[in-house]
Parts: sequence; structure tokens; C-alpha cells
Amino acid sequence: MSNRALPVRRLTAATAALVALATVLLAATPARAAGEGYVRLAHLSPDTPAVDVYLRSDAGAVEDQTFDGVAYGAMSDYLRLPTGMYSVAMRRAGAAASTPPVLTTQVTVAAGGAYTVAGVGRYADLGLRVLKDDLRLPGAGESKIRIIQASVKAPVLDVGGANGKSIADAVQFATTTGYREVKPGRWTVRVKPSGGGESSDLPCTLGAGNVYSLLVLDDKSGGLKPELHIDAARQGTVPRGGIATGAGGSLPRYPLPAAPALGGLAATLTGALLVALRRRPRDG
Repeated sequence: MSNRALPVRRLTAATAALVALATVLLAATPARAAGEGYVRLAHLSPDTPAVDVYLRSDAGAVEDQTFDGVAYGAMSDYLRLPTGMYSVAMRRAGAAASTPPVLTTQVTVAAGGAYTVAGVGRYADLGLRVLKDDLRLPGAGESKIRIIQASVKAPVLDVGGANGKSIADAVQFATTTGYREVKPGRWTVRVKPSGGGESSDLPCTLGAGNVYSLLVLDDKSGGLKPELHIDAARQGTVPRGGIATGAGGSLPRYPLPAAPALGGLAATLTGALLVALRRRPRDG
């Protein structure tokens, strides 16, 4: 038997062991999180003053949460919550918790589900909307992005690259597009009013295998303010739900989903071992 076969066998055994470990990790994470989902909160109404947001588990699964002074443009990271029904209420900032809320809604958290609960629209017809987020990672050669339109100054928007590549056209105020797959890499994302008007550019990098929400806000200076939020990441420790470019919101950060990161770990381990196998010495 060739002595060179021994390292190959060891590498093969190591590959099998690490793949098995990765499989166990991936299997264990959904099991641990089988009764959990993710919720984040946002204030997306341009002419609505700051509010206090209350989140309560109808079954008492977690302690009641209160977020004070949440202003327009704020979007939290994801909270990891047990499955079940939750009530979300908004009161004027500083109002007593006993006063009737301005708005209320309920969100049912399913296992592995992710949701954004947002105050949307003008103040005159303000409403709480539950957006269903899709944290499934795209392929390693793609990025996934959607548009959350919260600009009343440009009630209909076109979004794309400065090079003319379109991401979404005619996106109306207080609506959210589905996720679209785009090529990763350096982008200058351009948002502009449909039919013409002053545009706003956002230089950014869309990571391969990551999921994003592009939030379009009214800027205090009178223009548009695009913000890129990362919803889920294939690798690394980038906060899922946190802001990726620009100024962040006022809500605090919370524990993050672990399954996407473990998926990236499994893929990285397997890929590294396959490279090592390809580089092994050949007989003869």
C-alpha cells in the first residue's frame, strides 16, 4: 500500500467527521429553535411623531417589552421569540401605559418565521402592518434584496443601480416589494421618483449569499434617504436586521438567528476540506 494513501484516507475521514458535525449542528439548531421565530419593529410613517411601542405575549411566554421614543425611520434588529401570538401597541411617546393605544395589532410567530411589524402610512390613516420576512439565503453567487417604501415626498419610486440596472419600478408609498435576486458586489443603488425628479445614491456592497431590505425614507434636508439593512448573512457576525450602510435607527439590538450562520460554517468547512483533497500528492 502506498504511504501517500494514508493522508488521503485521513483527509477523507476528517471530511466525513466534519460534515457529520456540521449536519448535527444544522439539525440541532432547528430543533432548539423549532419553537422560536423572529420579530422586529419599525416606525415608517413620515408625519407621525415618536411613539412608545409595547410588545406582549398573549400566553405570557416572555416578559412584556417596551421601547420608548421610537421615531420615524427606526428599525430594530430581530428579537428571538417563542412561537405564539403577540400583541403590539403604539402610544404617543411619554403617554402612560394605561392610556388607550393609538394603534394595535397582533402577530402570530411561527417556528422559524420572521416578521417586521411596522407603523406605515400618513398619520391621518396610520396603520400597523405585519410584513413577512424571508430569511432564506440565496445561492452563494446571488444577493437578495427587497424595497420598503416609506417616503411620502416621492410616493412612487424606481430603484436600481446607477448603471441603469433595475431592481424595482413604480414602488408605491407604504408598500413593500418581494425579494429579488441580484448580483453581489459593489453597487451604487439609486432611488428616484418615477417620472423624473431628484435622485439619491447609496454606495454599498451587497454580500454574496446575504439578504437585505432597502428602506427608503424622507430626508430632513428634503430629499430621499435610502438605508440598507441586512436581514440575514451567510457568514460572519454581521447583525441580522441591523443597518448595513448609513445612519441606524434608535431601537436596541437583540439576539440573532443562528441557523443561517451555521449553514455558512458547514459550507466553509466542507469547501476547505475539498480543496485540501484536491491538493493531495498524487501517486507515481
